[in-house]
Amino acid sequence: MPRHHPGAHELGQNFLRDPRTIERIVDLAARRPGPLVEWGAGDGALTLPLAALGRPLEAVEIDPRAASELSRRVGPRVTVRRGDILHHAPPPGAVLVSNLPYHLTTPALRHLLRTEGWTRAVLVTQWEVARKRAAVGGATMLTAQWWPWVAARLEGRIPASAFRPRPSVDSGLLVLDRRREPLLSRRDRNDYQQFVRRVFTGPGRGTEQVLRRSGLSADGSRRFLDRHGYSPRVLPRDVDPAHWADAFARTAR
Repeated sequence: MPRHHPGAHELGQNFLRDPRTIERIVDLAARRPGPLVEWGAGDGALTLPLAALGRPLEAVEIDPRAASELSRRVGPRVTVRRGDILHHAPPPGAVLVSNLPYHLTTPALRHLLRTEGWTRAVLVTQWEVARKRAAVGGATMLTAQWWPWVAARLEGRIPASAFRPRPSVDSGLLVLDRRREPLLSRRDRNDYQQFVRRVFTGPGRGTEQVLRRSGLSADGSRRFLDRHGYSPRVLPRDVDPAHWADAFARTAR
């Protein structure tokens, strides 16, 4: 039995209604081959246009009434599954699409990043979340921890007027692509992610001090900063997340 999450009315879930935004999302999904998965299908605003691509599509929806209604409206290539997106694993090679409920954004992202096999995720999130996950105006620890394996980019801003009911903030279109050539080996993932955690949570007045307390020598820290053009007092959030792989590699020297 799926774990219950409060429904749309209880937590003000907002449904996408703007045709141009829906077309853009479907286009981004269509550019990658493979089966399609939609998390949180709701009333099918994205499900039906995705189904029109003619590819196998699994739509996951926790609300039994919405799932039942949607299953009557879709074609034979679409499987509507009642389930919890936090416990769903997309099949290998899948392209995932989701207008994420605001209250589930962070746990859903963590679950997605820890799940192997999918190749692309096209996500609608709050605007500030999309910016931070794409490292626009500063990166979060979660973004930096996964950057060697998953590239993130911001595809644009979605105005609040694109949704019904209208939310109080704009949303962003975030695309995650699994790297074909990772910046680090998978066997380094745990050590690297622990390193990034120390960098983002450790004491220090700037990245130079933090790096030295996280395993780099004084010379290694200076060389890292000089190579990438950073001030010693730059904050970890303002470091390009692609550069942490280099810093991690220097800890082993």
